[in-house]
Amino acid sequence: MVRELTGSTPGRALDLATGEGRNAIWLATQGWEVTGLDFSAVALERAERLTAELPDEVADRLTWRHGDARTQEGPAGGYDLVLIAYLQLPAADRRAALHRAAEALAPGGTLLVVGHDLTNLTEGVGGPQDPAVLFTPEDVLADLAEYGLHTVRAERVHRTVGEPGHGGGLTSVAIDALVRLERGAE
Repeated sequence: MVRELTGSTPGRALDLATGEGRNAIWLATQGWEVTGLDFSAVALERAERLTAELPDEVADRLTWRHGDARTQEGPAGGYDLVLIAYLQLPAADRRAALHRAAEALAPGGTLLVVGHDLTNLTEGVGGPQDPAVLFTPEDVLADLAEYGLHTVRAERVHRTVGEPGHGGGLTSVAIDALVRLERGAE
């Protein structure tokens, strides 16, 4: 995510399934006005605690909302960036979340989706072991075909992992699906 967005012009961002807000916080440090949405009240409480430790100029750029990425209501076309990172859902639920994300994009906006790729089960380490919640870049593109978004990047990426709980040492590799799309300027 950092590699994909470093140097992007800040604007309004929506981090769907923000969890404890680490990605949202990073975006705020880069100048983005960020809304982090998650269904877990516990995760959002942790995000609030992390926010309290930030400088005011960063904390003031963050808003936390309790909600479901599949059904979230927000300003249609209101965000310059929508991020979905590691939201691993069954296909129908994933499709619903992706549709909400596409609808939230402003003209010229970017949708960035990253998650555990289906091939990670057999060729990578860590991540969910249920194939029903894994996806490929092609799945994301098919889910969003009706929105006419421009594909900037859609590929599998290899990520070196070495932290406890990721299934291996410093040379272990996880395989992620990464899709970056843009809505045309209208």
